Amino acid sequence: MGGVLGMKRLASFGLLLLLAACSSGTEEAPLQVQVLNNTAGLIRQRLGPPDAGLPPVTRAQLDALEGAALEVTVEARDAAAYLYVNAERDDGAAGQVTVWRTGDNSTIALRNGVLVATRGLGGDVLSSEVRVGGGPGPSGGGAHVMLIRGGDEEAQRMALVCELADLGTETIEIVERRYPTRHLQQTCSGSGGEAINDYWVDERAGLVRQSRQWAGPYLGYLRLRQLAP
Repeated sequence: MGGVLGMKRLASFGLLLLLAACSSGTEEAPLQVQVLNNTAGLIRQRLGPPDAGLPPVTRAQLDALEGAALEVTVEARDAAAYLYVNAERDDGAAGQVTVWRTGDNSTIALRNGVLVATRGLGGDVLSSEVRVGGGPGPSGGGAHVMLIRGGDEEAQRMALVCELADLGTETIEIVERRYPTRHLQQTCSGSGGEAINDYWVDERAGLVRQSRQWAGPYLGYLRLRQLAP
């Protein structure tokens, strides 16, 4: 997605989430990279201290994209970046998996908008078994098993039991555009404590427009917003 569109970080954590234009290799940049290259210089000039927030893109820039764009914030590390779709797989009744990627090859995989894996972030979610149906978001409560990479590089299994609640309709705003959504809240508990995942489902578009999801004890909560389309 051309240049470094935006990032904030705490140096103590050393997490660097770059955008697609920073990636290595000789492949021709996708169209969305070329479009957003035009504004990368301006955005770089607006980069400030970590507490300044992620420098924004405009709705006009997002509407010019042919592909999708995702904003991800790692709350515990005060880090954020924009990602683009790297791969998609249709698993039929098990839902659709979308792999989102940063320029340094860190990835986040979502199944129907529900987090199932991360790579390259440290303390990664190696896998996550979730209940999804034909629509976006989790389909119900029940068991939720996560495999987390620990500090010693060993995989740690976390077994949670979740309940899903429908909190009703809610209109959210993402980069100058308002979306009618349905707010689903998933409460999960296990031996390690409790986690609460929130999903704002855009039923008209058939996707999770915004979410806050727990990614294990090392990564903590991720905030995700689908910026485009």
